[in-house]
Amino acid sequence: MEALHIASKDGSNVKVSGNDAGSPKIFDEGVSNVPAKYRGTDADKRDMTNLGKKQVLRVSIRSQGKRDKANVVAAELQLHNHARICLHLRGQLGRYLYFPLIDGGTPLYFWGFLGCVLCQTLVYASLSEMASMSPTAGGQYHWVSEFAPPRYQKVLSYYSGWLTAIGWQVYLASVCYLVGTLIQGMIVLNNPDYVFERWHGTLLTIAIVLFTITFNTALANRLPIIEGMILILHILGFFAVIIPLWVMAPRRSTDDALFNFVNAGGWSSTGLSAMIGLLAPMSVLVGYDCAVHMGEEIKDASITLPRAIMGSLVVNSTLSLIVIVTICYCLGDAETVAASATGYPFIEMIFQGTRSTGGTTVMVAIVTIMLAACGVTEVAAASRQIWLLPVIKDCPATVGSAALVNLGSAVALNAITSLGAVAVLLSYFLTIGTLIHRRLRGPPLPPRRWSLGKFGLAINIGALACLAPIIFFLTWPLATPVTPAYMNWSTTMLGGTLLIATIYYFAKARKEYVGPSVFIKREM
Repeated sequence: MEALHIASKDGSNVKVSGNDAGSPKIFDEGVSNVPAKYRGTDADKRDMTNLGKKQVLRVSIRSQGKRDKANVVAAELQLHNHARICLHLRGQLGRYLYFPLIDGGTPLYFWGFLGCVLCQTLVYASLSEMASMSPTAGGQYHWVSEFAPPRYQKVLSYYSGWLTAIGWQVYLASVCYLVGTLIQGMIVLNNPDYVFERWHGTLLTIAIVLFTITFNTALANRLPIIEGMILILHILGFFAVIIPLWVMAPRRSTDDALFNFVNAGGWSSTGLSAMIGLLAPMSVLVGYDCAVHMGEEIKDASITLPRAIMGSLVVNSTLSLIVIVTICYCLGDAETVAASATGYPFIEMIFQGTRSTGGTTVMVAIVTIMLAACGVTEVAAASRQIWLLPVIKDCPATVGSAALVNLGSAVALNAITSLGAVAVLLSYFLTIGTLIHRRLRGPPLPPRRWSLGKFGLAINIGALACLAPIIFFLTWPLATPVTPAYMNWSTTMLGGTLLIATIYYFAKARKEYVGPSVFIKREM
């Protein structure tokens, strides 16, 4: 048994006895084995000491000279989120483009996206301030533990860790599945006689998983160079896809593109249909916490992380808006696009706009490469989540096993992948909720270098007010009457995940798991 220090209601530390068998080695006492030059700035060292952590990861993501300290991190973060633009335009849109064709139409993409940007700006501003207070790779599970009421810190941190870890694993499974099936889509485009077999997609998905793992292990030292090349390819590829559509695709009228909402899902009102269709515009705005999970490898993290998150949000929201306007005006015939033999409506949209098989293949290939790069970055974020959460290591679904589900049913695989956005958004909701409690009822917030100032509480409350309806409607089915193909299985998957987490908590974790707040040595 070892003495632990748990924050009491007045903010002081109280020694209690507890079993630390489930505590990560990063909290062990002792001097770090990491060479001094890889431990970051004095602020980084102070942050690690305050968090009660021993430096075990090298600070390798650094700024150069007197340039903006966020540049290098923003480049990596934007690589991830640039790839998410690809997910939005070509990948997630390829997957979710069918949603607004039924619920809301293209006007929902435009107006709904603007609303989602406003919502997520409040959310990421709140997360950025917490990242400045506690720049740790644990992210949400650490912040919940630190800011929640003392009696609930352990259990809320545990569930937050599950939500974040499962969400990121699901995202990784989703992006690898997208890459694999996009390859199949290109084959169908060039060879109409090809039979689209699910087991082909499964093997391709597993191959992409192995590819992303290889890049994060054997080729890890080459990642900065490769990511820089991918970032350049993304910027050039962005215009290589957008400009031909602007020049060659037939235009829809402004009324059809931006104002004529669609309710083809059988819902009682167009407004309800539009709220249900928010999954598509929201899909590109979830997951910007990825840089947080690299926080212990970033130089001057307490100021670099919030700048990178907010800067990336601005850049990617702007580029995404260009993408959305392009889709709204260049969609073509909605029924033809939705019925694409490639399995991805956006491939059909590009083909109908360019009338060139070769040109469409090149554009889709650019998208596929970007998505593969996104997978490499998501491995980094997801792996650090599992590394930091020892009580979860035995239980979460693996990416490979998720891919195997596709052998039996594509609907079953979609059920797993639909869980990602809901799980991550719930982790945001829980984290910001505990921050509001700390502002209102707890001791003063820790010092931070990036602060929301006197508007902090209002921004936090606004973030929760926006997240609540979005999370609620993200769990609704696509259309009525509800069939397995149209069902949104995220609620079922979320309930099953939380049930497993609860059983595991009472069977084992409650005796072993201790939240990271018990190791904090920060002086108030």
